[in-house]
Amino acid sequence: MKFFNKILFVFLAVVLALSACNGNKTDPAATQTPGLPDPVISIGSVPDVEQAAKAYLDLWKAEDYGAMYNQLSQLTRDALSPEDFEKSHRNTAIKLTMQGMDYTLLSKMVNPTNAQVSYEIRYTTALMGEISRNTIMNLTLENDIWRVQWEAGMMLPELAGGNYLELVIEVPARGNIYSSDASDNYPLVSFEDAVTVMITPGKINPDSEGKMVSLLAEMFDRSEASIYAEYENTADYQYSIIGDVTRETAGKYYDRLSRYDAISFSDFRSRFYHDGGIAPHVTGFVLTVPAEELEKYQRLGYTGEEKIGASGLEAWGEQYLAGKHGADLYVKDPQGQVLTKIASVPAQPAQSIYSTINSAYQYRLQQSFGDKIGAIVVMERDTGKVIAMVSNPGYDPNVFISPNYTAYSIAEVTQNPLNPMYNRASQGVYPPGSVFKIVTMAAALETGVFQPTSSYYCDNYWREMDGWVGEDWTVSHGFGPSGQLTLQQGLMRSSNPWFWHIAFSLWNEGYRTSIPDEGIEFGLGKTTGIEIPDFAGSINPAPASVSEYVQMAIGQSTLQVSPLQVAAFVAAIGNGGTLYQPTLIERIGLMGQEPVFTFEPIVVRELSLQPSTIEAIQEAMVMVVRNPDGTAQFNFKNFPYKIAGKTGTAENPLGKSHAWFGGYTWENDPEHPDIAVAIILENAGEGSEMAAPLFRRAVALYFSDGKNAGGTMPWEESPYVPIVPKEE
Repeated sequence: MKFFNKILFVFLAVVLALSACNGNKTDPAATQTPGLPDPVISIGSVPDVEQAAKAYLDLWKAEDYGAMYNQLSQLTRDALSPEDFEKSHRNTAIKLTMQGMDYTLLSKMVNPTNAQVSYEIRYTTALMGEISRNTIMNLTLENDIWRVQWEAGMMLPELAGGNYLELVIEVPARGNIYSSDASDNYPLVSFEDAVTVMITPGKINPDSEGKMVSLLAEMFDRSEASIYAEYENTADYQYSIIGDVTRETAGKYYDRLSRYDAISFSDFRSRFYHDGGIAPHVTGFVLTVPAEELEKYQRLGYTGEEKIGASGLEAWGEQYLAGKHGADLYVKDPQGQVLTKIASVPAQPAQSIYSTINSAYQYRLQQSFGDKIGAIVVMERDTGKVIAMVSNPGYDPNVFISPNYTAYSIAEVTQNPLNPMYNRASQGVYPPGSVFKIVTMAAALETGVFQPTSSYYCDNYWREMDGWVGEDWTVSHGFGPSGQLTLQQGLMRSSNPWFWHIAFSLWNEGYRTSIPDEGIEFGLGKTTGIEIPDFAGSINPAPASVSEYVQMAIGQSTLQVSPLQVAAFVAAIGNGGTLYQPTLIERIGLMGQEPVFTFEPIVVRELSLQPSTIEAIQEAMVMVVRNPDGTAQFNFKNFPYKIAGKTGTAENPLGKSHAWFGGYTWENDPEHPDIAVAIILENAGEGSEMAAPLFRRAVALYFSDGKNAGGTMPWEESPYVPIVPKEE
């Protein structure tokens, strides 16, 4: 009983105690100490460390070094300047020849204020393929943001502890550029032992000057007048460079030239452009890597000391001519000791480019221009191969290479107001003048509004369009009206009234884009696809008025074309309607080995012209050079080759008209594929008088293998010898 009473007593005591607690319960607010804030308990989340690592690596992938630096921890930034941070990454990229970077996140380890992310980094390199490594990024939490604790091992684990990369590059010899198979692959550009020949005017013996100049003219295959011109304005105590020749050529003349005290020689070994630059606008030239592009080329595997293609085929063919650089990539410790080799790649020899240029033919055409400014393009009519491309004035690419040329010599080329480095053949854009009437005739026939036999009376003046009177070329020549002419005869006579009438009639018949449509079909208004730079020119696809349409019909208005474009579309007429892409490349490869590239004709399109249209134009172009009333017939009397052509005289608001001629041959000679030719002579006057003779020479030289110069040009005393103006 006592035991039970004790249990009851304890139970009651507990109940009373609990009751007392509940009975004395009060509002907590009434018991808080005045002035203290309410306690706040918050549970935050740690930022995503993978997202932080990914953001940093994406910035690295984009090579945004400034933004990367902003992601670094304060401790890292205190120890490393932005400039040194960027320099470290750029140097690594250069040594790796890095072209790109990618990554994959592998794993992470996160503590409250520190984290570690492992990742695979993959470098795409120019020389050594892909280089990949697994490495680690350490991060620290600063103000609730993950910051990167950078160190060099993040780029490559081997770079930890102050180690660095060293790249040893092996540079193969640069490839050559040769002329075509048709000219026995004569080198246009090669690496040679060469000699610069110079004259010091103050040492010239007047009694023997004539013989000296004659010998130099023979050596350089130039006129005596051009030799005199090289030094006539040079001070007595200075030297004037006559030119560069191979050591072999110099050796043949050395004994005879050494007799003249005024002549001196300077040897050099370098990239060499033969014969003072054969087709310099085609071959182009090389220069030292520009400072602003140094890193770009170093990351391509260049040392930065090589010569690189700056223009022409030298630039286009850089990937072939430079070869494949060899490389050994080492890791060195801070003391410069090699720790390991990361990669090794052997050098591969350079390829050579075999061009389509016929060197002897090209050289003679270059000599044919005298002081005339202009261009000529000669291409195989049925393939698109360009066998000659002359832009005059030209230049000697050796001026950029030979150590004997001064800054003044270079300035004479680069700052010449005649702009000799400008390729007028492919980049020159001119109003085509009456050469464009070929296109207008095609439009006239294709619309069906006109037939080859359609007839029109060609007066000296044209008055069909209200408010304007057109004057035919016959007026300035003092000729009477051409009279009643068929359409073919209109092209033969290059009658402006006939072609104004065509445009006026087509406009009124609703064919308001037919002429530019045909021009675009012929390849105008766009680049040709040739390997060197060329300009598209311009052709308005939708003339705004009948007056613009009328001027377009005779090759004026806003029309602009290049000689290369004209050669291409004249070839298309001559071959029956195939527009070929012009090319300068015969093949690419190592001598004696299978080429990596061999030329195959590229068809741009088959012209959507009826065979009858092409035939009518062909017949009219033959009439231009053979019919007694043809505008160019007087230049081709007794000319033995089958030719067709069109003269052009393009009005020039800044001076005398430009002279044009476009034509082709149809000899069907298996040894000499037929050619198409386009010629422009700036401010030279009539195409029939000035450009047609150069067409005659181009054809005669080609089919005679250089034996027949095709007579003299209006500016020559004899073939290749310009008329020397008489002193007053």
